[in-house]
Amino acid sequence: MAKSVTVAGIDCGTNSIRLKVARVDENGMTEIVPRQLKVIRLGQDVDKTHRFADEALERAYAAAREFAQILEEHPVDGLRFVATSATRDASNREEFEDGIERILGVRPEVIPGTEEADLSFLGATSVVPRSDLEPPYLVVDLGGGSTELVIGGDGKSAPATQVQAAYSMNIGSVRMTERHLKNDPPTAEQVEEAYRDIDEHIDEAFRTVPAGRARTIIGVSGTVTTMTALAMGLKEYDHSLVDGYRLPIEEAYQVDDRFLAMTRAERAEYKTIHPGRIDVVGGGAVVWNRVLSRVSEAAKADHGEPIDSYVASEHGLLDGLVLDYGRRLLNA
Repeated sequence: MAKSVTVAGIDCGTNSIRLKVARVDENGMTEIVPRQLKVIRLGQDVDKTHRFADEALERAYAAAREFAQILEEHPVDGLRFVATSATRDASNREEFEDGIERILGVRPEVIPGTEEADLSFLGATSVVPRSDLEPPYLVVDLGGGSTELVIGGDGKSAPATQVQAAYSMNIGSVRMTERHLKNDPPTAEQVEEAYRDIDEHIDEAFRTVPAGRARTIIGVSGTVTTMTALAMGLKEYDHSLVDGYRLPIEEAYQVDDRFLAMTRAERAEYKTIHPGRIDVVGGGAVVWNRVLSRVSEAAKADHGEPIDSYVASEHGLLDGLVLDYGRRLLNA
């Protein structure tokens, strides 16, 4: 059995595509190429048309070509490319898969929401400082097209890092923006429509995921980390400061509501927000608000205490993907 392997993972979501290259051994993983992120908006209008727009495909191919150059400079033992929410819904996904395969030599795997949830949980919990985070953990991966809720064990009857239940909701920052928040800024009626839509999905998710058992919420994804950085008052985004930061939920509500009410031009004044998220970060904020509120309420109903804060994490699906793939190769 190999002592270590060098692997690359690519996570292609509805709004962004990410690459990570790392060495994986029995102790975990060590970055070789820090996470590369490109906002490509692959899911542009997919919720409405159920197909990828030509210009969205071109943006994806351009990013893939950049990633191919990086991989030429850093040879790997294996590459896994996974695609998530938007690709699951696109009727012309084969065209996308063919194009990526021509550029990178590997075919995208369109993974189900359940695997997306498992990998996000693995990535988020692989680095949490468990000494000061009480299990069970609820990992919330809020993407452009889908949002995963994943709860792990309590650390007693089941390991804290073992997935107990997971559910993938078809809601995210891009979907909510395109589906409901059409004005700039959105109207109060549009926001209420979005909340009703989100609540229906959360109701369904809670039938599978006992979110009320959670003692710690870990939020991953660009929406969560961006809104956390804004709440922290950062003038520019700094992942080293955001990663692992615990934010009171009341502060999250305040910053989410403030940026939801802004115009896109007003949001563009904030360097903390990636330019590719400016138009959809309000849609993500609506989802994040409702998830935090509903999980906190469920926790109070379950064990008498609401959850009053969450932990932001830079580690999610991509980290889980690389770690899991590396372990598979090690054990092959």
